[in-house]
Amino acid sequence: MLIMKTVSDSKRAFHAAYPRPINSIYRRVIEELLVEMHLLSVNADFKSDPIYYLGIVTSFERLMQGYEPEADKEKIFNALCTSTDADPQIYKAQAGTLLSLAKDKSTSDLIAWLSNPEAGEDTGYIVEPIKAISANDNFKYSRPFAIGIYTLLEESDRELVQDRDKRDAILDTIIENFGLSGEKMKKDLELYRGNLEKMTQLLKVIEDVLEASRKQREKREQEKQSGTTETKETEEATAE
Repeated sequence: MLIMKTVSDSKRAFHAAYPRPINSIYRRVIEELLVEMHLLSVNADFKSDPIYYLGIVTSFERLMQGYEPEADKEKIFNALCTSTDADPQIYKAQAGTLLSLAKDKSTSDLIAWLSNPEAGEDTGYIVEPIKAISANDNFKYSRPFAIGIYTLLEESDRELVQDRDKRDAILDTIIENFGLSGEKMKKDLELYRGNLEKMTQLLKVIEDVLEASRKQREKREQEKQSGTTETKETEEATAE
């Protein structure tokens, strides 16, 4: 009898792969990604594809911006993947290749390409899973898939994705081509955009606090040096 892997199993595997504590402001990001990746990995209808990979890689990079130590980010990402029985190199390689294929395309060209993707023989492994999406009646939609689509649109036209009406109109076309639920994708992307904004604001607050702390240290050091100089001058004057 096959025993399905549980969320707790994946969490234990993650902490075994990365035993160091996660900085508190990023802990929720990692936990949500881990649970999401786990639930998809054990879903019978879920099939990973390059758009999903791009969504995972992008959301990790964006929501983990500012993490210290910087060198640990790759270790954390690797632990996320291996703990959910995935290969981090496949995630990064296919995400990068997909972005390259979509790069320099206009928005209209990108939409057309997504509905009927084409590539050279050496990138067929990227194209075929995307072609299969619209033909799959049991396609398992996921939030990372939506983020992958958003990332492609952002790469094509960064200003467009900032305009909600234009963005939604483009998404409606892509959603129809793939046969997906429009409202779900739009809500997921609004949540994602909100999380990015919150993270940016939080990092700004932290930066301001650190800057204020630095100025206080410099001020105390200057006052200390000033006091030492005055004491020395007084002692010299008394000696004379």
